[in-house]
Amino acid sequence: MSKIYDVIILGAGPAGLAAGLYAGRSRLSTLIIEKGKDGGQIAITDEIENYPGQIVEGESGPSLIARMTEQAEKFGAERVTDVINAVELDGDVKKLKSAKAEYLGKTVIIATGAFARPIGCKNEKEFMGKGISYCATCDANFFEDFEVFVVGGGDSAVEEAMYLTKFARKVTIIHRRDELRAAKSIQEKAFKNDKLHFLWDTVVEEVNGDGILSSMTVKNVKTGELTTIEADEDDGMFGVFGFIGTIPNSKIFEGVIDMDERGYIKSDENMHTNIPGVFVAGDVRIKSLRQVVTAAADGAIAATQAEKYINENE
Repeated sequence: MSKIYDVIILGAGPAGLAAGLYAGRSRLSTLIIEKGKDGGQIAITDEIENYPGQIVEGESGPSLIARMTEQAEKFGAERVTDVINAVELDGDVKKLKSAKAEYLGKTVIIATGAFARPIGCKNEKEFMGKGISYCATCDANFFEDFEVFVVGGGDSAVEEAMYLTKFARKVTIIHRRDELRAAKSIQEKAFKNDKLHFLWDTVVEEVNGDGILSSMTVKNVKTGELTTIEADEDDGMFGVFGFIGTIPNSKIFEGVIDMDERGYIKSDENMHTNIPGVFVAGDVRIKSLRQVVTAAADGAIAATQAEKYINENE
């Protein structure tokens, strides 16, 4: 491809689409490259309750993202479906390469997102959004007065479990070891919480249910004993939250862009990376809260900064 775009956005989740909307409205020639379905993690989210301005009743991830896609396209953002496997980001013209094409841009916004590390149990995919979740902030409301289980033992797992006690009637942390990995200060708070219980030396082997999660088989890693946990008869279901880490989609930028030890991209508050003209937005960057609203805000800032960079370098 010989066209040099003002802005190339890699990823069409909330961050990428918000960046496309802002870049397009600024009359910048904009290309959004997405390898799969728009939306990232929220494309598989059945219900959304906490995005400002959403439909109050009946908003789903796909319905929200469909409107974001339409907005970005309305303001002229071009689209292509492709998998980028190499990048050259130094210099005035950035290059993104796939097996079939080369895309050129004055600026690049990385919005490739992150994904939750799976629990690793049988039937996990089948019950994602139907009892299995990876985000307490997103989904705690749906489990009010139900029983929930949290898989993990680190800081985020224990903090999210404590958050869930505000909604669920009982929260049980399932951890493969016999002690938590969370900071001692967090552990102290957890052990004082009457609604928080612990299942030590245990992993989840399998989840089941008739369209919604209602049964789970767990295994004691020391004895090998299998135990089946059934939902309370009156509830008919329970929740399982996986908090064993997230994985950023940043592999192709290794050795090119500054990252932390987990692969999250470093940036300042204006989404600048260490490479001039390259910006980052959304879940792939180091940040304290990974939500649709913060991803969209990142995208808006990144696009605005990209426009500023272009104007300053023309």
